[in-house]
Amino acid sequence: MSPLATSETDSSVKDYIATIENPTKREDSETLLRIMGEVTQQEPKIWGSNPIIGFGKFTYRRKGSKEDLEWFKLGFAPRKANLTVYLTADLTPYEEMLSRLGKHKVGKGCLYINKLADVDLDVLKELVVASNASDWISST
Repeated sequence: MSPLATSETDSSVKDYIATIENPTKREDSETLLRIMGEVTQQEPKIWGSNPIIGFGKFTYRRKGSKEDLEWFKLGFAPRKANLTVYLTADLTPYEEMLSRLGKHKVGKGCLYINKLADVDLDVLKELVVASNASDWISST
């Protein structure tokens, strides 16, 4: 049985990143690993069968559900189309920073970046720091 999207796994982050064929995406993943690791002071973990690299962990309950679920506080996924960077559930408070970031798209709680060369890494780190410090959840 494959792990759920919300399940932390024992898979190796280092081994997963080594399988990324596109050298730019692999290097960008190494950079995001470094930035998020420095900010969170957490070890990265692979989450799910469609791997997401997550830092930290918290428990939440979806509206209308009786079941508690675990998720990571910050993370990213190197997908073929882009890098998906998972931040807080609501990026509205960060509109000023996002305006300075560079080329990106926004989803609910995440950024879609083609490659890190398209964005200002200092601003991206500001966003990661702000998201990590936010109290939108209580992490463990």
